[in-house]
Amino acid sequence: MVKSLKVTQVRSSIGTKPKHRGTLRALGLHGIGTSNELVDRPEIRGMIRRVPHLIEVEEVG
Repeated sequence: MVKSLKVTQVRSSIGTKPKHRGTLRALGLHGIGTSNELVDRPEIRGMIRRVPHLIEVEEVG
C-alpha cells in the first residue's frame, strides 16, 4: 500500500518569498484551509521542508 501525506495550508503566503509561494502552488495549495493528499516521495518531502512554517502535514494510510 502506498503511503500518502495530507498537506494543509495553515498560514498565508502573503509576504513570503516568491519561491515559497511557488512551492505552495506545486503542492496544490492556494489558500488558508486548503488541503491536498500527495504520495509520500522524496520530492514532496523536499517541498514540505521548504515551507514548514506555512503548512501542517499528516500521514495517511
